[in-house]
Amino acid sequence: MELRHLRYFVAVVEERSISGAAERLMMSQPALTRQIKELERECGISLLDRVPRGVEPTPSGTALYQHAAQLLGLAAATREVARSASSFREIVSIGLPPGLPTPWLTGLVHTFRDESPTTRIDFSDAPSSTQLRRVQEGQLDLGIVHQNPPSSLNSVKLFEEPFGVAVRPNHQLSERGTCRLVELDNLRVLAHAREQVPDEHDRLISAAYEAGIAPIWQFAAFVENAYAYAEATESHAVLLSEASAHRLLPGWRWIPLVEPTFPMRTWLVRSDRTRMAVEASGQLIVRYAQTTAKPI
Repeated sequence: MELRHLRYFVAVVEERSISGAAERLMMSQPALTRQIKELERECGISLLDRVPRGVEPTPSGTALYQHAAQLLGLAAATREVARSASSFREIVSIGLPPGLPTPWLTGLVHTFRDESPTTRIDFSDAPSSTQLRRVQEGQLDLGIVHQNPPSSLNSVKLFEEPFGVAVRPNHQLSERGTCRLVELDNLRVLAHAREQVPDEHDRLISAAYEAGIAPIWQFAAFVENAYAYAEATESHAVLLSEASAHRLLPGWRWIPLVEPTFPMRTWLVRSDRTRMAVEASGQLIVRYAQTTAKPI
């Protein structure tokens, strides 16, 4: 068995499709099928089940996938070690959700350089749901998420920010110090899609229903293009954090949403069983979050 077999198998599992994996790997579908069959012969067990929309890993295939992902990660780290002639730096991968302010992240990078010079952090942008899945599957060391983590993961709450609305210039709400939820009734309000902030999304819909109001919700999976989405949907207000509002909607006034309030919580998550460098990096992030001011 060679690493290429594991790389091919990981691609098939992640794409849930032989053809999709072949395109990703830039090889022919028959050639990839032969490689997967060769891997199954070496393992002596079926690794994939064919389903109407492609393939799904068998229980044995899922176990192999998790192991293979770790091996491939170690192989990548080995290449990095070979390039580092002066000193060893262990790579720790950290997921970042939309909306974290640049100054806070820059300060975190400097903290790692000062307090953990033997660690090289590898950031990757991903929604909270994707990060949680990748941490559970061993593809990501640490996740910074806006979604309530499952009990199967080790988690620590880093901080809590108020959710609010950025109000279109010259709208009557822009003169308020706060915005009550009932004041959004019949207004066109742009909000993140559920997969981006599922807990806040569900609380918001439930609270609006209980208050007997009907905002004209415009749900979209936006990250950097909130202004374009707001213009396209002709929204009166955009629901997001203060940091994101200042960065993405200049000229729009952000005001906290109250009665009720909607705090956006941010957690750090990792697997219970992990490398010492990952555990130490997690502790560093927690200390940094506890000693920094409100992340805006």
